[in-house]
Amino acid sequence: MNAELSLIALVLNASLVVQAVLVLLIAASIISWTLILDRARVLGRARRLAERFEARFWSGDDLSVLYKELSQDKRGQQGLIAIFRAGFKDFVRLRKAEDADLLTILGGTERAMRAALSREIDRLEAHLPLLATIGSVSPYVGLFGTVWGIMQSFHALGRMEQATLAAVAPGIAEALVATAIGLFAAIPAVVAYNRYADQVERLYNRYETFVEEFMNLLQRQGRG
Repeated sequence: MNAELSLIALVLNASLVVQAVLVLLIAASIISWTLILDRARVLGRARRLAERFEARFWSGDDLSVLYKELSQDKRGQQGLIAIFRAGFKDFVRLRKAEDADLLTILGGTERAMRAALSREIDRLEAHLPLLATIGSVSPYVGLFGTVWGIMQSFHALGRMEQATLAAVAPGIAEALVATAIGLFAAIPAVVAYNRYADQVERLYNRYETFVEEFMNLLQRQGRG
């Protein structure tokens, strides 16, 4: 309890610049944790939707029936479902054209799916750059607060006739709090960014594989 009170006292007794740095870092930490929880929800949902869709897609159901059923479900129009719907919609539309050959149909279908894939990856990567920025910048912001606090402590020490460790220690301790808060904000952001970037890459590879497999399936159907 005494340690907690002394930490609060250090923050309250710090200079205005150090206090401003601490407020900025605490705000960055709150934003970081908000983004971490949000991306965990979004990426987790994307993985679950992909698993359910792939199980149903490869079950052998008629693609037209699958497309109609998925189009009626407005809650899950994301991920592989969005990619499949974009591709199959263009495939059906182009196949109805009288002057469209198989190469044209497949080319248009692939472009539609890759456009949908790009939109899905952009959605999954949303806010990750901000998370990376918080992780990389927060330690330097904390270090700035620490350097400023130490400068103020030594400046005050220079005006004393008799310099002692007890006189300068509180000021240095106040300054070091900024570095600690900076690391507290940065470490979770860096860990989460690396984890989520890897998950997005895995989902991208999964989506890319589905596009190629679906194109092969449509090619066989078109030739049949």
